[in-house]
Parts: sequence; structure tokens; C-alpha cells
Amino acid sequence: MKNYDALVIGAGISGIQTALDLAEQGFKVLMIDKKKSTGGVMIQLSKVFPTLDCASCITTPKMSEASNHPNIETWTLSEVTSISENNGSYVVNILKHPRYVDLVKCTGCGICEEVCPVIVEDEYNEYYGIRKAVGVPFGTAIPQKAVLEPEYCIFCGACAKKCPTQAIEYDQEPENIEVKVKAVIVATGFEQTPIKEEYGGGRYKNVINALTMERLLAPTSPFGGVFRPGDGKNPYSIAYIQCAGSRDASIGVPYCSRVCCMFAVKQAMLLCGAAPLADITIYYMDIRAFGKRYEEFFQEAREMGINFVKGKVAKIEELENGNLKLRVEVQEEEDYGVKEIEHELVVLSSGMLPAWKPEKVREILPLEIHKYGFIKSLQPHVNPSQTNLDGIFVSGTAMAPMDIVDSIYSGSTAAMKAALYIKKIKE
Repeated sequence: MKNYDALVIGAGISGIQTALDLAEQGFKVLMIDKKKSTGGVMIQLSKVFPTLDCASCITTPKMSEASNHPNIETWTLSEVTSISENNGSYVVNILKHPRYVDLVKCTGCGICEEVCPVIVEDEYNEYYGIRKAVGVPFGTAIPQKAVLEPEYCIFCGACAKKCPTQAIEYDQEPENIEVKVKAVIVATGFEQTPIKEEYGGGRYKNVINALTMERLLAPTSPFGGVFRPGDGKNPYSIAYIQCAGSRDASIGVPYCSRVCCMFAVKQAMLLCGAAPLADITIYYMDIRAFGKRYEEFFQEAREMGINFVKGKVAKIEELENGNLKLRVEVQEEEDYGVKEIEHELVVLSSGMLPAWKPEKVREILPLEIHKYGFIKSLQPHVNPSQTNLDGIFVSGTAMAPMDIVDSIYSGSTAAMKAALYIKKIKE
């Protein structure tokens, strides 16, 4: 059984920050993630608000630093199946899914991807791009190693024959590995709320969520610009619907997800460059510009000609030409009432849900869960990373909806508290 000082569950930006801060203090850290690469959601983003800095340029160096740090061991395609307390430490059982590629032998050369005849949808590009059944997940993935997916593979043997290092291993099996740690930091991140039935329930091709728009706008996108998924045309009328998955008790998400207003403003500003001929309208209930320079950012967007309409979109209908008819209750002082407005593309500002579902958390640990499903902080205003269990800490959006700045900050906070705890039990 391997021993580590800390286990970080989740390798998004918050988990990476936690691992780096602990490692820099000399602690041995195991960081795991269920995805094929580290980086979480942030590595999919185009730019960050309010500075409009490249998201990948911020995330990739941290991913690389964590991957190469002598005090951090990173396992992808891995998930926790059980955690049990043992004399002040924790014994953790981790299920490591097979990659079907030898990580040591693989050089990430891409030959296997070139020769593979099977084309599948690319989840990194929100299933709008294509990739092969074997290959490096995306250009900045870490580890920069291939993954073979048996559910798509036809076992033709082309990749195994052409691999110069014989790294393809069709017979790999899942591994159950036990490790012993002194502290656990939960940084499992978030997922987007599903599309409401009133907005098409995912049936309308030209109704997309915000993460899809991020991939269309990203410099690393393979698409070369913004288009309508339904027919590939350039849209000339784009609508953003705020609170499309938040502040809505009918879908069980009565809370504000905090980041939706600002990422919609950011994307609208980027669209002014990517689709300069398009009219962009943001339908909102309230604009919540709560962070440093957020209000100025919002005002800059207004000055750029982006149309902000105070109103709630009740329903979307798809027309024969693929356009969308929005039924909007407009609440502007000069223009009040229910209107039907047509747009060519609609982007939903989806809310945040905890990625590690409460029922799954309770199977593994007796953690207190907030009524909205996030892991409950023992003292949210004084000691936000502390849970109800000694040695178990939480960071990032596993705790509550928050933006990138707060996610990084909470990762450092969790690392500090975990470091103090580890030192205390070592004494």
C-alpha cells in the first residue's frame, strides 16, 4: 500500500492549485481525476473574464507544473470507490480504469490516431468536432499520451501495428488500488444544468449551452469560427438567455450560479470580433457583476453595442428554417409586456450543479451535504474548506458555485488547512 500525505480528488484548476501548494511545502500528494486529462472545465474555455486573458495560457502551465512536480503523482481515468478512517489516517480505494496504452512506452507521437479508421464525436469540443477511437485527447492534454476507447474500437490492429514503441495494450484491465493518506481534499468541480423542456430539452440544434459557445470561440477550436450547428451557417442574430438553469425552483436549482452573467458578457464581447455582423442580445433578470472590475466589464459591453434586455424568456419554439422564436416577458420601463422575438442562434447560460452527486458522496463518506447538493462547509465565512470530518477538506465548485479566481483562492485555502492538519497529526 502506497502512502501519501494528501489525496486531491479532482484535477481542475482548484485541485491543481491545492496539489501545487501542498507539494511546494514538501508534502507528497496524489491527485486523481476521472477524465482522460487534467485541467477540468477551464482547459476548454476560450478566455477568462474580466481580463480576456487566454484560459489555456493560464491553465496549461499549471497542469504541466503539477505533472512534473517531484512531490505530485497524477492519475487520470481514476475514481474513488471507498474511504475509511484508520488510526488518524484514511485508507482510500481507487478504481483506475484502463487506458489500453502503456503510459511509459507512449510518446504521444500521434501515429495511432493517423492510422485509426474509426471516427467518433469529440467530447472535448462538446461533441461538435470529431476525433479517432485512439489518440491523445486534445492538443494540450496532460498526460500527453494516447487513450484507446474500446466502446468504439473495431480491433482492426492498425494502431498496434504502426505504434513505433508497441505501446498499445488491448488486454489492460481495471485496477483497484489502495493508498493511505493523512488528508483528503475534494475538488470534484461542477457540471452544467440540463436544458429545460421549455427551451427545447436539447432537441433544437440551434439552441446551445455556454460551454459549446466557448469551444466555438476558442483559439484551439477546430471550427474556424462561430456557426449554427443546425446548418453550419453564420448567425446574424444571437440571443443569450440568462438564468437558463439557475434561480429556477421548477428544475430544483433555486440558487444563483454566480458566473453566468459574466461569462455571457465575456462571450458577447468576443462575438463582436468573431461575428462582427451579428446582433447580440442578452435577456436577463438581473446582472450580477460582483467581482473586481466586473461592473466596468459589463459597462464596456454595453458601450460595444451589445443589447441588454431586462426580461424572462418563458419558452422557445423552433421554426421551419431553424430559427428560434422566443416568448419573452420584457420588463423594460419604456417597453413592457409579452413579446415574440426571432433569433438565429440561442445560447443558454446554464447553471452549476455539483459533479460529485450527493448520493455518491454519501456512499463513500458521511459528509454533510448542503440542501442544494454541494459539500457543506463547517464554517463558510471563517473556515470555508473545513468539512464536518477531520482531515477532509473541500475546494472550488465542489463547495459552491464560484468563478475561476475564487476557485483558485479556495484551492490555496484548502491546501493551507490540510498542511496545518497534516503537520499536527505528524507531531
